[in-house]
Amino acid sequence: MTTSRIDPTLVFAWQTAHSIARGSPLPVHDRGGFRVDTHSEKELKRWVFPQPCDGLRAVAQDIAAPRHYLKLCGSNEELRSALPVHWEVQPENYFMMAPVTILNTRPLPHGYRMELDQAGPVTRARVIAPDGDLAASGCAAEAADIFIYDRIETAQDHRRKGLGIAVMIALGTARKSLASPQLLVATEDGRNLYASLGWTVLAPFATATIPER
Repeated sequence: MTTSRIDPTLVFAWQTAHSIARGSPLPVHDRGGFRVDTHSEKELKRWVFPQPCDGLRAVAQDIAAPRHYLKLCGSNEELRSALPVHWEVQPENYFMMAPVTILNTRPLPHGYRMELDQAGPVTRARVIAPDGDLAASGCAAEAADIFIYDRIETAQDHRRKGLGIAVMIALGTARKSLASPQLLVATEDGRNLYASLGWTVLAPFATATIPER
């Protein structure tokens, strides 16, 4: 089954803001996709492709070492079909867009507090539990005429208290342009949370890498 396609300009804008949020190099165009020379402990390089293409297959054929990631705005099946056997497809994520409506703030549970820090285009939110532990966190970045959310996480012992939603709302207050699209990539669990807030799936988002031996 062929996945409905996303505008490549939107994908490039998302990756640009994602790189800014994580302090990574900015993406460059490469063989029909966008390459980030990450050089982090986990990831040497990543390619993000808006759709399957010969360039994706060429990159997959060229790479034989771990710590390289291929990402596709498409299903796991589509990505798997483009890869040699030494690549391993990861659990499927989802490329999502927010509604235009702005969420109202809501109080945190008793004893929890929100910390919000902004450095240039990047905003970070942390929810601190009554015992001082980090209960939830996330970051956002505004660039290339879009606003993205990244690494929205809630600690296991603090889930089902609305903390993830509180982090999203707090980060959203940093938006300078309310007309800018809001984007994120969600896990299967995260997709359900964001759908409850009115977010919609633009496309599945598949990832593959070469396992460490």
